[in-house]
Amino acid sequence: MDRRSVWAAVSAAGLVAGLLVAGTTSATAADPLVSRGKAMTASSVEGAGLEAAKAVDGSTTTRWASLEGRDQEWIRVDLGTSHAISRVRLNWEAAYGKGYRVQTSADDSAWTDVFSTSTGDGGVDDLTVSGSGRYVRVLGTARGTEWGYSLWELEVYGVAGGTPPTTTTTTTTTPPSNGLGYAFGSRKTPYASGVLRPSGSTSTLDAQVVDYYQRWKSAFVRQNCGNGWSQIISPDADHPYVAEAQGYGMVVVATMAGADPDARRIFDGLVKWKIDHPSSINPDLLAAEQDVNCRSVNGGDGATDGDMDVAYGLLLADRQWGSTGTYNYKQLAVRHINAIKASEVNPQTSLLKLGDWSSAGDQYYYLSRSSDWMVDHFRAFRKATGDGAWDTIRTAHQNLITTLQQNYAPGTGLLPDFVENTNSSPRPPAGQVLESANDGKYYWNACRVPWRIGADAVTSGDSSSLTAARKLNTWVKAKTGGNPNNIAIGYQLNGTQISSGSAAAYFAPFAVVAATDPGSQAWLDALWSKMVQTPVDGGSYFSASIQLQVMITVTGNHWVP
Repeated sequence: MDRRSVWAAVSAAGLVAGLLVAGTTSATAADPLVSRGKAMTASSVEGAGLEAAKAVDGSTTTRWASLEGRDQEWIRVDLGTSHAISRVRLNWEAAYGKGYRVQTSADDSAWTDVFSTSTGDGGVDDLTVSGSGRYVRVLGTARGTEWGYSLWELEVYGVAGGTPPTTTTTTTTTPPSNGLGYAFGSRKTPYASGVLRPSGSTSTLDAQVVDYYQRWKSAFVRQNCGNGWSQIISPDADHPYVAEAQGYGMVVVATMAGADPDARRIFDGLVKWKIDHPSSINPDLLAAEQDVNCRSVNGGDGATDGDMDVAYGLLLADRQWGSTGTYNYKQLAVRHINAIKASEVNPQTSLLKLGDWSSAGDQYYYLSRSSDWMVDHFRAFRKATGDGAWDTIRTAHQNLITTLQQNYAPGTGLLPDFVENTNSSPRPPAGQVLESANDGKYYWNACRVPWRIGADAVTSGDSSSLTAARKLNTWVKAKTGGNPNNIAIGYQLNGTQISSGSAAAYFAPFAVVAATDPGSQAWLDALWSKMVQTPVDGGSYFSASIQLQVMITVTGNHWVP
């Protein structure tokens, strides 16, 4: 947060609407302060001197502050033992929470809302609550300013003991961490408010994801050609190994750590593959294609889609295992991110190019592929590098999504595989510009768009991503009559079907946009059921890898490093 003047005084804001009572305890409003000096944890810290502990040190001249620009942040106090909680007092600095929840937990895993608001106005919120637990958390859901969240003091009042609440409003089951930063199933970073999950317990959902992962791993993870390499084999691509598949693998394997004890070994093999197969144009990027002998072919240049996921996977690994082992994941990630910016982002439009091989003056320089527009990745790159250019890049892509939906698919929200004329009047191509006559339609590239847009919507709650995602969901639910079996292979942008049949690459991504709509629980459950019943197709890394990542996301297990 930039240094700025802060309020010299604050006024009591009183009770904010939205109190959620959960259980009954014997605590009273006159109970003592029990949080002073207790152990504190926060989802993020803006910088040195703004640590979580500053919020319980009794001083109104020190504060905790979260990273800027992120709505989903939290601060948690460990009271040491179970307490009956009667009052929580929040003394906000200028960066206050417009939307937030106060939650209690007995085990730092299952959380109960005891207060919730979407109309916070800063100052001092002195809240009478009723709940119990060892842990108390303030979970921000909507910032009141452009910055993050900042508290001069967080005060919890209550008495030791207390009865666990009899009802809960938000429950998340967290398995043991196994020493990892984000063990699979831990759900340490909550999704945006109102996001759905498939019906059923988290343990059942997680078991279904793990089962599909194990079958995916058996079908596609290889250690071929020696040299300590791991690869994701791509039987349905032009070559046995393609960068897109390696990127998928790095993201998946890093995410599944905790469920797979072999995850880090596989990941490090994928890292070695990346290092040993540099792009011939920018060696900090990954060469796009390798043959059966594991040699780069077709010029050895880079492909943007694979590079985006490789960089993101490295950031996940840094948060998962740290960067002090065989490979410095964070350093490799930052180098890869900077290389993407230098060689795969068009400096005139701030839009992604197809690869590092496209340069000014060629016919593809103002051509972009919609499935590469990974908005949550842009956010992660901004955080990892501190480079504000990634905000500009993210906004450019979000604005283009909005423009394309409004101008070319107002009734469907569908995006085309490719967009041409990005320097002037972006539009879907009328025919083939790179791959097929369907380049201007919703086909084998754009089928991933609902997943990519939805992943940002559920994790960030960003209004632009939510709007785009819900437009897609509204159309496809009506188009299919709520039956996932009716999702076809390809559409014109007006919703006219191109081909019959069914493929996971087409039906699975719609589950992510379904999760953004509070009225789509039955539709989401139908999509989930279809995914669970669909076997891994050993001949298609593409469909299987997309479905697996969708399953990870809609169960609440996707997180942005």
